Amino acid sequence: MSVESVIHANEITEYTESLLIPPTPAFTHAYSNTSAHGIPEIALSPSQGRFMSLLARICQAENILEIGTLGGYSALWFAQALSHSASKSNPDRRDVAIENLEYAGVKIPEQVDILLGAGLDVLPRLAEEIDQGKREKYDLIFIDADWDNQWAYFDWGVKLSKGKGSVVYVDNVVRQLLEIGAVGPTEHDTSVMNLVEMVGKDERVDATVMQTVGGKNHDGFLIACVR
Repeated sequence: MSVESVIHANEITEYTESLLIPPTPAFTHAYSNTSAHGIPEIALSPSQGRFMSLLARICQAENILEIGTLGGYSALWFAQALSHSASKSNPDRRDVAIENLEYAGVKIPEQVDILLGAGLDVLPRLAEEIDQGKREKYDLIFIDADWDNQWAYFDWGVKLSKGKGSVVYVDNVVRQLLEIGAVGPTEHDTSVMNLVEMVGKDERVDATVMQTVGGKNHDGFLIACVR
């Protein structure tokens, strides 16, 4: 991709967001408060956030599972689209996420339940609670967590989904492919599970990868529909 193409991509993002996604106090506060607490500025862009909110509405999702909560920015987009979501967060970020959500008028835990702990520790507990009838399964699973565990999170996402028609979305998939050398000039790191390769063998889902440009530069996401 040429430098000129990237420049135009950024300009287009700024132009379209200014017309379609005007800033609101809730989201402005979420960004500034998250940054003020020293949390890295790696949240979804406004365009990505709106896309995820629209996807939840298109899916008519009633329950959403988010794996990897930063400052609650993506959870805030989801909260606008449905009745209930659960988000997994690290200890140093949970309080900030709660602050941002409550500032926007989101009820904790009635609308968004933020679960503390490492994803691969929390997910088995969710499965137990679902088996015990304490929680419902999920219509949409959004994964934006540590890249080395993308496949493990995806596998859990399918298991915790409601089944046929449920959607699993994994962010940063293209950057992970480049980082582990599955494509590109970097030496191939076979010690890290290749999400795309594993999903390609997974008969439970149909999936594709979409590349993206703009505010987040070159990246992309994997989206899968449970069969």
